Amino acid sequence: MKSVVEFLSHKKIICKTLSQIMPSTLESRKKVDIYFGVNLKGYYCSVFAITKKSRVLRKEAEELLKLHSRLETNNNSKINHKYLILQAPLCSKAKALLEELDWKVWQL
Repeated sequence: MKSVVEFLSHKKIICKTLSQIMPSTLESRKKVDIYFGVNLKGYYCSVFAITKKSRVLRKEAEELLKLHSRLETNNNSKINHKYLILQAPLCSKAKALLEELDWKVWQL
């Protein structure tokens, strides 16, 4: 969690509260770190962090969108800011899909 907070602060994104959500609470078996928080302006934000060796394809991007919608229903709130931190190669179609839906995608 410390590395995610440091990365977000480097990008000038500061959250008042940031808590980790286990994927099992969202009925998922994916290996992804999910964080939910509130930024300084009072808007909800979600951060998904993925670390793997294989490429992230469009199918996996669609699964991330489903996880995000479950996170919104689980917290009974609309999440305005969506961030994805990747330590993996990303398919161009998946990146286009996420950016079209207002996700901020960063590859390390």
